[in-house]
Amino acid sequence: MTAKKRNVYVKSKVWLVDKEGRIIFGLGRMRILKAIDKCGSLNSAAKELKMSYRAVWGKIKVTEEALGKPLLVKNQGGSAGGGSTLTPYAYTLMNRYLELSRIVDTQADDLFESGFLDTK
Repeated sequence: MTAKKRNVYVKSKVWLVDKEGRIIFGLGRMRILKAIDKCGSLNSAAKELKMSYRAVWGKIKVTEEALGKPLLVKNQGGSAGGGSTLTPYAYTLMNRYLELSRIVDTQADDLFESGFLDTK
């Protein structure tokens, strides 16, 4: 049976955890950072993601504390309004996470297609 005719496929997800098993980074945090980048603020990103501001901020804070580096540059309000922008480190983290995910997916696909389900 060739891989193209299979009815079963491999799927995987990659996320980073701390030593207690708390999620530090994954697809959810990636979506949050992308939304902040697009919207220019945590509040707008939270609304777009249909999440509370507190939930979005809490997840970013956990990640920043675990990694020991800031992900956002926060601008205080005022007449021009506040906002947030991603740090260069946040962009690097996002790019490296995507690369790690691609590697894991490719390796999983290769292993699966090499006959993972075949019995001889």
